[in-house]
Amino acid sequence: PIDKMKGYDILIIMGGLGAAPLRSLLLYVLDNRELFGRLHLLCGAKRPKDMLFRREFFEFIGREDIDCLLTVDKDNTGKWPCYTGFVTSLFDKIEDIKPENTYTCVCGPPVMYEFVLEKLDKLNMPKHQIMMTLERRMKCGIGKCGHCAIEDIYICMDGPVFTYWDVLHMKELI
Repeated sequence: PIDKMKGYDILIIMGGLGAAPLRSLLLYVLDNRELFGRLHLLCGAKRPKDMLFRREFFEFIGREDIDCLLTVDKDNTGKWPCYTGFVTSLFDKIEDIKPENTYTCVCGPPVMYEFVLEKLDKLNMPKHQIMMTLERRMKCGIGKCGHCAIEDIYICMDGPVFTYWDVLHMKELI
């Protein structure tokens, strides 16, 4: 789907372990800034120690080529320098989102999806421009076990990246 995203603003929303699959996309966009519009990163984790790549993400704060917002659900240390709250609390801090010119990529725990999608709906983000990764449903990864099958769709073979539009038409996906 990366070719479809060229020329568009990119909003990356990651929660918890969802940072791992989306990091390569983030680095690709940063390495190829001339191919994309604005870049926004919203990243959340339970606690500061749980945020994957936090040192790397801290380096993005204040850069001109990325709007990087980090949050944790709880800060037990009192030393967390960024926001506290769920990743959805960062939506109010994003500036100048143009829904028709933005591709959104989301990966995180299943509980996060409902609330993130609700926020994206309120922003009028086009459903075909919201990319979601659903790898949590996979086991074997090669289409043999059938664990990830929904109707005639195999998450491991046909995905794991789907648009929100696709997900809405396959009720069991999330």
